[in-house]
Amino acid sequence: MTQGSSAGRRPNVVYIVADDLGFADLGCYGGRPARFGPVSPAIDALAAGGLRFTRGYSNAPVCSPTRFALMTGRWQYRLRGAADEPIATRSRGSTVLGLPPSHPTLPSLLRAAGYRTALVGKWHLGFPPTFGPLKSGYEEFFGPMAGGVDYFTHRAGTGVHDLWQGDEEHHEIGYLTDLISQRAVDYVRRTAGQATPFFLSLHYTAPHWPWESRDDRAVAEALDSITHLHGGNIHTYHRMIHHMDEGIGQVVAALRAAGALDNTLIIFTSDNGGERFSDNWPLVGGKMDLTEGGIRVPWIAHWPAAIAAGGTSTQHCLTMDWTTTILEAAGVAPDPDYPLDGVSLLPVLRGGAEFPRPLYWRMNHRQQRALRDGKWKYLQVDGNEYLFDIEADERERANRAPLEPERLAAMRQAWLDWNATMPPIPPDALIHPVFTTKDMPQR
Repeated sequence: MTQGSSAGRRPNVVYIVADDLGFADLGCYGGRPARFGPVSPAIDALAAGGLRFTRGYSNAPVCSPTRFALMTGRWQYRLRGAADEPIATRSRGSTVLGLPPSHPTLPSLLRAAGYRTALVGKWHLGFPPTFGPLKSGYEEFFGPMAGGVDYFTHRAGTGVHDLWQGDEEHHEIGYLTDLISQRAVDYVRRTAGQATPFFLSLHYTAPHWPWESRDDRAVAEALDSITHLHGGNIHTYHRMIHHMDEGIGQVVAALRAAGALDNTLIIFTSDNGGERFSDNWPLVGGKMDLTEGGIRVPWIAHWPAAIAAGGTSTQHCLTMDWTTTILEAAGVAPDPDYPLDGVSLLPVLRGGAEFPRPLYWRMNHRQQRALRDGKWKYLQVDGNEYLFDIEADERERANRAPLEPERLAAMRQAWLDWNATMPPIPPDALIHPVFTTKDMPQR
């Protein structure tokens, strides 16, 4: 078994996932300062003290499909629930649309190996009574079950109250980002000093709509729909990211105070690319798109016992690779009946060489396909095919398909070969009507 640190102790893991955060929204990824100053000083400090990936991708450009991959370490397409883009609040009560409790998960495998496990924040993998965090490996849970909830009223898109503690509905006054941060800090304080290692999933809803900062309670009270398409602005968006960043700083401080920071692997990423107010320069597109802006996301790993400070990696990787990496770092084997599709990045974290890693995607929305292999990217949208040299053309504007038909054909076939190993998209799979593309390639 591979042990987690140079001292042979299994690491604690804090897996932080932002919601709809764009690749370039953070200072450490070139994001512009807000009116009030730096947007993400705590996250930037994690990057400076660890390893920052510049070619990290999400498994999907929308919430719940990526979370299926995160939890299972496998292509999300293998599970029916991930075919909906994403699981909507109206599926409440479904016995099909969710993460089956019988399926091994990252927390269930770690828990069986002696880890304490908790999810603080967003679940979005199906609703009770059939599905839920406590049925899929977590000992503790605090947060919403749905994809989007109001930050003050804690109501989902249908108006149903959606804040839970364990398997019971929970009512508590407060700004949701702060409540999530406070619970995470409390968990670290309760568990970090113990001999048993812990796995904390810290899944924020920020900066997902509705666009409300700590000072916007009046906005929440006036909303007739939490999608809030008539409001929001870049300044509120920056505040929302900063509120999350403050909470992450508090979690890091709690780890340091407990003497646990050195042997804690802290991961920070996003479930997909940014949406309305994301500043993704030079990338184009966003949530729901297989252009770079929809799938390339921040990837940061901080683990002083194993990762040298100040590094940058161009390794190509997907969300599900974190799952495999965490299991290897913890010395935990996957379930042999559910082989992992993710690839361990532990050698890269420890300073080893990067390796080739072709990445595949598909979306029912606009019948999108994508393959990233080396510097090249094959993309299909609405039946139109594109070939981009991403290293030279990150904005995906110079379509090389007419100039390199052989490369186009080879990459198309590679995608078809991969897709043939996946279940087909079911005819009843739903696409959420709220989401719209920001910017896609032109014909």
